[in-house]
Amino acid sequence: MPEGIPQVAVLVDTSRSYGRDIVRGIRRYVAEQGPWSLYLEPRDLRSSFPTWLQDWPGHGILARTVDTDSLRHLTETGLPVIELRTTVLKHPFPFVGMDNRLVGIRVAEHFLNRGFQRFACCEDGSEQFFLDRSHHFSATLVQRGHRCALFQTSPQDPGYARWDQHQQALADWLLSLERPVGIFATNDQLGFWVLDAARRAGLSVPEEVAVVGAENDKMLCETAWPPLSSVQLRGQAVGHTAARMLAALMQEPTVAQPAQTLLPPGDIIVRQSSDIVAVEDPRLSKALRFIRQHCTDPDLDVLKVAREAGLSRSVLERRLRALIGRSPGEEISRLRFAAVEQLLAQTDLTLDAIAARTGFNHTQYMAEAFRKRTGVTPGKFRAEHRA
Repeated sequence: MPEGIPQVAVLVDTSRSYGRDIVRGIRRYVAEQGPWSLYLEPRDLRSSFPTWLQDWPGHGILARTVDTDSLRHLTETGLPVIELRTTVLKHPFPFVGMDNRLVGIRVAEHFLNRGFQRFACCEDGSEQFFLDRSHHFSATLVQRGHRCALFQTSPQDPGYARWDQHQQALADWLLSLERPVGIFATNDQLGFWVLDAARRAGLSVPEEVAVVGAENDKMLCETAWPPLSSVQLRGQAVGHTAARMLAALMQEPTVAQPAQTLLPPGDIIVRQSSDIVAVEDPRLSKALRFIRQHCTDPDLDVLKVAREAGLSRSVLERRLRALIGRSPGEEISRLRFAAVEQLLAQTDLTLDAIAARTGFNHTQYMAEAFRKRTGVTPGKFRAEHRA
């Protein structure tokens, strides 16, 4: 090992997108300020502590720790450590992470800005940071004069020995709620389950049940049906900040670092599960639901929507524009092009196949209209989102 190159162990779970983003942030810091010699391996939250680190002649550790045993091992190394996960378990290390209070507040404001009057939270009680998200979601709503229904669960809950039993209980809870309702799932796994339970219960998403998760795990969010809106956690910022603090500790261990550094989350990535304005008018709700369900039918037009809603075309046009700022025809186009974007980003389908699946009779028209709406060709959009 060349003299002067720090040896750093990265004990971060890479099984979820947040952990992988933290590693990307660490990598960015090393590219800017390095070099470092990094110990890194694929890990999940329950991966064991590498015992060889006890007498390792390294310089520092970046860790996401799940239990007191691992914290004890970290302390025994005598090395500078930055903790990236737990604030509940007692430890002497500086902590860097997300401000989970702001996660809950941001989701509450998302629903309030869309006109929702009824709210609920599906809460994972297994971690304090999930509880922080839930508490501040509910507290924000209470401050605005609203109530929030609560469904508490945990992946380790012994009350649900089977996943289908859990999903039936969740579906029953959804059916008990007054609708339309905005639901915050405190992580994307729960958001995925809420959307599945809504489908089991025969509830329309987002017209009756709108759902937002947290962490923006793309695998879960984009596999969910409909795709799940979620709060973007800034894992790369966490990793970069933690690496910078560790570098300072390795250079001068006696210089005090903040005991806790909380970074604000990013924006809500809005996908179909919450991409709606709450609608109390049953006819307009029916019209929007019909548009969403049939937007990729090539013969869908405004007259069909008006007949389904039991309104004249002029009344539908006027009321819908007043409610969402778009005409029925504009809403049909918006959803069709959203479907085009999804297929471009997630599949290798040809433009002809995408046009056929999204209600366009002519591929060339779809491609040109897409370019005018987005400023890029379908091919460039696909290349950018694949990158």
